[in-house]
Order: sequence, then structure tokens, then C-alpha cells
Amino acid sequence: MILAWIVVSAFYVLASLGAKGHLPDRLGVFLTGIVAISLAMHIAIRFLAPNASQILLPIATLLNGIGYVEIARWNPPFAGKQVIWFLLSATALVVTLLLVRHVRDLDRYRYLTLFAALTLLLLPLIPHFGENIGGARLWVALGPFSFQPVEIAKILLVFFFASYFAANRELLSTPTLRIGPRQIVPPKVLMPILVAWGISIAILGAENDIGFAMLLFALFISMLWVTTGLRTYVVMGVGLFGGGLYVAARFFTQVHARFTLWFDPWAVCHATTNCQIAYGWYSIAAGGATGTGLGLGQSGNIPLLTSDMIFAAVAEELGFLGIVLVVCLFAAFMGEGFRIAQRATSDYVRLAATGLSALMGFQAFFIMAGILRLLPFTGITLPFVAYGGSSLFANYLIVALLLRMSDEEARERRGGEIVAVKFKGQKAVAATKRGP
Repeated sequence: MILAWIVVSAFYVLASLGAKGHLPDRLGVFLTGIVAISLAMHIAIRFLAPNASQILLPIATLLNGIGYVEIARWNPPFAGKQVIWFLLSATALVVTLLLVRHVRDLDRYRYLTLFAALTLLLLPLIPHFGENIGGARLWVALGPFSFQPVEIAKILLVFFFASYFAANRELLSTPTLRIGPRQIVPPKVLMPILVAWGISIAILGAENDIGFAMLLFALFISMLWVTTGLRTYVVMGVGLFGGGLYVAARFFTQVHARFTLWFDPWAVCHATTNCQIAYGWYSIAAGGATGTGLGLGQSGNIPLLTSDMIFAAVAEELGFLGIVLVVCLFAAFMGEGFRIAQRATSDYVRLAATGLSALMGFQAFFIMAGILRLLPFTGITLPFVAYGGSSLFANYLIVALLLRMSDEEARERRGGEIVAVKFKGQKAVAATKRGP
């Protein structure tokens, strides 16, 4: 945590020196704020989850700090709002650790979780309540703030998928229905989960969003594959994904526009002045290997720079080395999440940890790959880094849940640790902290 504070503080000072030629205004307030909020989270974790992973929060703090430096550099009013969301997110992390004492208990609310997720997905479609921004109807207005309910819904869907897959693992993994020379999994086993996933995707289609639809599809297929180990599901998923993209590109306006931009961004820029991706490439190219230096970039003309395109701003001012730093931080976060999943003592917790870690990785990959034109540009936020209150809030919820899972796993391992071995006749009895 101390290393994260030093790096973020140095970046903040360098960005102000490069852009304005003097130390940032109210530097002490910034340093006190970022240290106080993250230190409060650390202390809360030591009391509420003392055996939890010590890796996740420093990674989140560093990513969040790098993003804040770029937001303050290019859009100071948004930086003030981001601080408020950071405080709310930290509060949510502590409250989650207080309320969720055992993640396994959430398994009891399988269909309630699904109902809550679908309700949140439907909220933006309610007239005079939801908002259409940038062609996608994903926002709900709450006074002066706008919120994306899908950010919370995706976490709830992870827990529903984990619960259903854990309860039906054997049925999903064992083909018992014979069709000709081959055996397949009975459709009645797959039907409930396919219906839940299909409704979610249909709602996102009605909201004209491609990013979260792709995210939920990738999450669903990956969790199904992890549960069963059957490559058939992966092949089937790729086929459905390709067919769905073709249909969506033909009949959904925003999806068609995204694919047109993907195929030829230069023509789109010339014809419609939608030069977001093209300008982003110029910024990335200007960064080179080591970057222009914090505060010395020229990315200000990129539309939605601090939200959709903040990866390009980081690439310009920190260069290829800065990109490597960000990618490695996400890789470390996912690696720690998968380690927590591997050590879990129940299938439900194992799948939930896997899903939350994959969710973070997929979201980061989709937006970075979209900016680099490896995939169609989705416009979803880069976790922890980009401006977006609902995204930051959801990301810290994921951190809190993974921390609780790692704390549970560590306590259970310590509870079953062998403390003595006694011989009774020819038998050795191992005594643990839970008893013999």
C-alpha cells in the first residue's frame, strides 16, 4: 500500500509539473484523501477479514490512482466526482465485509439473485427513469448522478451462474441422452440457465448495448467450461457467438455502427467525424516505448477521453512501459482471484471466485482490445482506471467479495490444521483445531 501511495503521488506531482509547470494545487488535500480512504479500507480489512489476501487492495489502489491522475489531468470537474465515488466505493467494501460473513450463505438465494439481476437490467428501459447516452440506454438518473444498474447486475449473475452450475455439475458434465451414435447432455438440464442467459442478452439488446452483452456471453461460456471441462461447450459457444454477432450486426443499429468502425475507422472518421479510435491510435503512437511524460501528452481532442479512451491517454504519457504496467496489474489481480478459487473448499465459492476474476479480466481485455482494434470497440470502462462511478463501485464490491472468500479459505485451512497426533493401539488419530 505504501508503494502504491508513493507511485500515485509521484505521478500526480509529475502530471502537474508537466502540464502547468508548478506543483498541483491542494497537494496536501489530495495526499491526505487518497491515503486516508485506502488506509481506512486496509484497517477495516485487518479487523473484518484478517486472513484475507494482501494483494488485491494494493493493486486496486494503484490502478485507481493511475486513473485518477489522468482524469485530474484532462477533466478536473470529473476528478472531483471520482473522489466522491471512491469514498462511496470504499464504504461499500467495508459494508460488504460487515454483512457478508460467509459467502456460502449466498447460495441459498439462487433465484432471488437472478430476479434482482434481471430487475436491475430492466430499470433503464422504464420511461422517464432510464437515460439514453451515446446510443445505449444503460443509465438511470439519481438526482445529479447517473448510474448503470448493469454493473451490479453482472455481479449478481456471477453468483447465480455459480449456484446453478455447482448444484448441477454432475448432470452438466455427464452426457446421458443418446442421439444416434453420440450422447449429449439432456436439454432440460441446460434449459434454465440458457433461459436466464438469453433473457439477460435480450434485455441488453433492447438497451442497444454490445459491450456488456459480449461480457456476459464470455462470462457464461467460461464458467460453463470451468464447471464441466467439456470443450463441446466452448465450440458451441463460439458458434452461437458468431451467429449472434452476425444477426446483431444486421438488425441492431449501434452494433452495425461498431462493426463499420472496426472494419474501416478511417472512412468512418472522414464521413461522420467519429474519430475517437483514430485519434486514440495517434496518441498511442506518440507515446512510443517510454511515453511523452506525464502532463506532456496531447490527447485532449479525443472524445470521452477519461471514460471510454483513458487507456490511450495512459499509453501516450506512460508509453509501452505504462501499458505493460497496467496489463500486469490486471494479470496479477486475476491470478490472485484464481488462486483464491483454487483453494476454496466448496464448488459454489470456487465458481463464484472464478467468475468474479474472469469478469474483471474480460472487461479489461474487451476495452483494451477494442481501442487497439483487436475486437470491435465496446465503450465499456477500464476497471478502476476509467471515470465512472457505478463501475468503480462495482469493482470494489468484487474486491470485497474476493477478500471475504480468501479470508474464509484461510480460516478453514487453519481450523483443520493438524496440531497433535496420538496413538491408540495400532491406529494414529490426528487431532485438529476442530477436534479429532
